[in-house]
Amino acid sequence: MTSSSGVPVHGTPAEAAATRRMLLDEPFELKDLTALRAAVAAHADRTRLSPERVADLVLIAAELTSNAVRHGGGRGRLRLWTTDSTACCQVTDCGPGLPATYRMPQQAPGVAVAGGRGLWLVRCFSDTVTVEHPGRHGVAVTAAINLPPPLAT
Repeated sequence: MTSSSGVPVHGTPAEAAATRRMLLDEPFELKDLTALRAAVAAHADRTRLSPERVADLVLIAAELTSNAVRHGGGRGRLRLWTTDSTACCQVTDCGPGLPATYRMPQQAPGVAVAGGRGLWLVRCFSDTVTVEHPGRHGVAVTAAINLPPPLAT
């Protein structure tokens, strides 16, 4: 399966929903972003992610939430969950959405370009990214990081 951004997605939505363990589900606006990053860090720290990958997940959440505030109507909802094999961060908003022809950036914008690095960073630090347009307005971006295998007991 491939997302609307052209990034491969593994598993079906039904498979993902069957094993989903919700860690965080919070609406946000600009004033909430700092606290939300701390909450993502605290919840991600309880997963099997290494400290470096926890930091990556916090960066992903920060980029997606700030994009929602800036481009998606000033507010959004962040959901953080794990499956047996991934840690996922999804941000939804009610903004105008992305153009139908939008493709995830494959390289960083030039140094002279102001902005445009958020989704590029999300793509760089995620193992998979999906971009969906769930309704007439808004966008849902889901970034996943693969979890290491559980330790043998």
